[in-house]
Amino acid sequence: MSRSIIKFAAMILVIALLSFVALYGLDLSDKFHMPGILDPDGVIQGLDLKGGSVIVYEAQVENPTEEQMNTVSSMLRTRLDSMGYPEATITKQGEKKVRIEIPSMSNPEMAADSLGATAQLQFVDYEGNVIITGNEVKTAAAEYGPTDSMGASSHYVSLEFTDEGAQKFSEATGRIAGLPQGQNFIAIVMDDTAISMPMVQTQINDTACIITGDFTSEAATNLAANIKSGQLPFTLEQVELRSVSATLGETALKTSLIAGLIGFILVMLFMLLIYRLMGLVADIALLLYVALTGILLATLHINLTLPGIAGIILAIGMAVDANVVIFERIKEELKLGKTVRAAVDAGFNRALTAVIDSNITTIIAAVILLWLGTGTIKGFGTTLLIGVVLSMISAIFVTKFLLKQMIGMNVKNLWFYGIKKAKEEVK
Repeated sequence: MSRSIIKFAAMILVIALLSFVALYGLDLSDKFHMPGILDPDGVIQGLDLKGGSVIVYEAQVENPTEEQMNTVSSMLRTRLDSMGYPEATITKQGEKKVRIEIPSMSNPEMAADSLGATAQLQFVDYEGNVIITGNEVKTAAAEYGPTDSMGASSHYVSLEFTDEGAQKFSEATGRIAGLPQGQNFIAIVMDDTAISMPMVQTQINDTACIITGDFTSEAATNLAANIKSGQLPFTLEQVELRSVSATLGETALKTSLIAGLIGFILVMLFMLLIYRLMGLVADIALLLYVALTGILLATLHINLTLPGIAGIILAIGMAVDANVVIFERIKEELKLGKTVRAAVDAGFNRALTAVIDSNITTIIAAVILLWLGTGTIKGFGTTLLIGVVLSMISAIFVTKFLLKQMIGMNVKNLWFYGIKKAKEEVK
């Protein structure tokens, strides 16, 4: 009995610590910092909560390919980061449009002028002389394979030039290769910002070349996309530009949080009144679920929107629903005369399939929302997916662990398990 009490108390302590971390974060040293919900660099409030600007661009071409639209998104992402808006979101709308949401920006015209300008990609030497432009690069691709005489493989970016570009590049590399260290490079510049500065080892007399370096797969892909964006075959036209009031977002956030808190308290009271001891266990597991959700939202810097908050609340409901299914199974086993320990084991085993099936279907729906959704729809899918996975863990593992510790404390009166008429002790 004493061991079960210790385990139960330890779980309560863990939940309390995780709740504290979820709110305030964890800062152990200068090298390790885990933000909390209350940290400004933790959970990122979406446009509908914080206010800001919405800009929509449309490709001025009949049938842009998916690769071309991905290149546009990469170009816009680079520009937003360089302008100091890393929290901005970019989503594709249909086949030809790109939607940009920039929280905390009250002057969308200023951003629209910079973002919608045609990308200017140039290859320049150390003196700033332009060697070739993006229009003289046919294509760029991220690849993986041998890159040196020893046969070692690594990530690299391959380039293919036009005939005119290849001739200019050959002349330039022949001249730059003979320059002293620190000057023998070609800077790849987009919108006056150097995105790569590869060294020139020898003259390149070909229509193709490769850029090597300490690339990761993601870095090579991003560099290739940025190079391709300099020779897009179409321009972008601004078709929507508007501001979203921060006051509206703050009001909506406050009312949503109050509604969520009221609903959470009512759910906890319902579980406690109907299922008593099992309801208390479910409430403790729910608190752990909320703490873990907060930690993930802050650590992953999730862009939280109003639909995202709805996804979290919906996942709480699913966690409670799973507990209800399990507890009703346990009550059925108790009414058949089984011991509490046997009833708990049988109840979980019988309810497990139903709980997993219902959660898997919701996970599939959340993945589809993430895949096909845009804007706030994607925010709803993100929090729903996180919430459902955590709620399933909470309902299946944490609730069962706590119930077993209750059993170890010799709590055997059936009244504590939600059976009203049976108050006698069982074996």
